Amino acid sequence: MTTNKILIVEDERPIREMIAFHLTRAGYDTLEAEDSRQARRLLADERPVLALIDWMLPDMSGLELTRMLKRDNEFEDLAVIMLTARADEHDKVTGLEGGADDYVTKPFSPRELVARIKAVLRRSGTVDAELVITGDIEIDAAAHRVRVHSREIHLGPTEYRLLKYFMTHPNRVYSRNQLLDRVWGANVYVEERTVDVHVRRLRKALTEHGVAGYIQTVRGAGYRFSIRND
Repeated sequence: MTTNKILIVEDERPIREMIAFHLTRAGYDTLEAEDSRQARRLLADERPVLALIDWMLPDMSGLELTRMLKRDNEFEDLAVIMLTARADEHDKVTGLEGGADDYVTKPFSPRELVARIKAVLRRSGTVDAELVITGDIEIDAAAHRVRVHSREIHLGPTEYRLLKYFMTHPNRVYSRNQLLDRVWGANVYVEERTVDVHVRRLRKALTEHGVAGYIQTVRGAGYRFSIRND
């Protein structure tokens, strides 16, 4: 993926061009799509690092498009921000649980949008970074150390990989099968309950530091790492 290339999926041309103008001024390369079909083609050909997706598209809802992309291993690391006039809390939760990394309601200021983009890219772009910080937890990947409130905690190798994956992919719900594929590896065959065992171990290590609540169980779906309680 190109680290500064952003796809704008918006069927209203004036809004699309306004967003592209401000993103270009902020130093990003932009791509524009008016529907999901065009968006999928650009995603495959251009490999942007982030997609701004409007909820209401002519051929498929932005939520459906986001869910489809998040099910595709080819785009699992694509960051997504949903743009919509829907300000209801239920819609926000639906968008985030559908795989969006953030949710921006219209009308919005260009400065706010650029700031939200930078925040999402910082989070999603830290997979290979030497220092990963989410909430009160810090991972020093170069030294293979984890700290909470500057105090080092000791984790087993699997718990370390699980925590790092959670921290670099916050606010998304992952099923046990998805975590097995992405933390253990697609060619490693272990039972789903193995995930539960290691999540319990990780939570136990984080409990005494008051941050075990970052790892949240989503009933019937899997697990989510979030510093928010909503």
